[in-house]
Amino acid sequence: MMFLRSCSVALRCFRSPRVSIRVFSSSRSAGKESALDLDSWKTVMRSQALREESESKSPSRSALEDNRELVEMWHQAGKFVPRNITDEQLQDLARLATRSAKKKYLKFLAIKESHKISKKEEQERKKSQTETFKESVKEEDRELKNTFLLRFWSSSADRVQSWRAAQAMRFGQPLVYDMSYEQHMSRREMENTVAQLMESEGWNRRAADPFHLHFCGLQPDGAYLRELRRRYGSHTWDRLLITATERTHLEMFPQQDLVYLTADSKQVLQVFDHSKVYIVGAMVDRSIHSGVSLANAKRLRLTTARLPLDEHLDWECGAKNLTLDQMMRILITLKHSGSWKKALEFVPKRKHAGFTGVTKSRFVRNDSSEIRFPAGAQSELKNRKNKQKEDRG
Repeated sequence: MMFLRSCSVALRCFRSPRVSIRVFSSSRSAGKESALDLDSWKTVMRSQALREESESKSPSRSALEDNRELVEMWHQAGKFVPRNITDEQLQDLARLATRSAKKKYLKFLAIKESHKISKKEEQERKKSQTETFKESVKEEDRELKNTFLLRFWSSSADRVQSWRAAQAMRFGQPLVYDMSYEQHMSRREMENTVAQLMESEGWNRRAADPFHLHFCGLQPDGAYLRELRRRYGSHTWDRLLITATERTHLEMFPQQDLVYLTADSKQVLQVFDHSKVYIVGAMVDRSIHSGVSLANAKRLRLTTARLPLDEHLDWECGAKNLTLDQMMRILITLKHSGSWKKALEFVPKRKHAGFTGVTKSRFVRNDSSEIRFPAGAQSELKNRKNKQKEDRG
């Protein structure tokens, strides 16, 4: 009798809504129904274990749904949140622990979405204006005109640039972007890196003698490739005249021809060598972890070099890490002209006070905190003082 009461208590604790179990308190039916009660208890336990296992297998789905409902609720409440949000952005939102961090991230996505909408509207407006202009040009072309000017369309420029890029893939000097820094960056830094890579590819395509760009270490299932395909579009990315591979630069080129450009190197790049293959780390580091690219190059036993910023510029503030598009414009100019003065014009003016050797003020303060006058200025100052004394007298 005591055994049946304990079984009835256990069955009440693990009762399932789909399984109905009778609790017997009569001693006559104990021998017949004890097996049935044990089987029912096993069924309840199995169903509960299966339910817990299914919940443990898909916690991210429930978290995504909860965050999606949270975003929808804040949107209906009039808060500044994005209207459309992807599953990847919801996963990033689920990783944030505090409510304020989620608000800041959603505000960033909303601002980004508004910029995207305004840019799309501007593109549509320009497209309508272009169509109107083309219609007017077609009407004017029906009339015969005498002119020595040849109309140059943007499609013709695209064909010329594509031809140059195709020639560079066959005969041009290689320039490698090391895409192995995905684990060192956050999602926002990775998106900034991809934006700078697109800007660099555009500057290279418009150059008179472009580089043959190599994106080495690009993983097929990595975030880099997904973001590049999303920005370019799958069709445009597949037709892009660059070499994108998951192989490393050591597998693509001889080790003695590789030069890794990093701001932490002690070696200075004095002259641009057209026979070398220069490597640029595809990384945007907001927290500025110095030495990451240098350590990577030393681990692979590669030659390193840095741009001669201290030798040619009067550096004032800021880190000597340049963006990828700035590096591209510097290398293109250096390749064409060989002049560091022309190439370093693309360094932001806010970081330096001009080129070295250029005197900006008449009076210069030396290391001993004394005013040093240029030649002839001291005698001129004495003559002025004497003239002032004569006028007073």
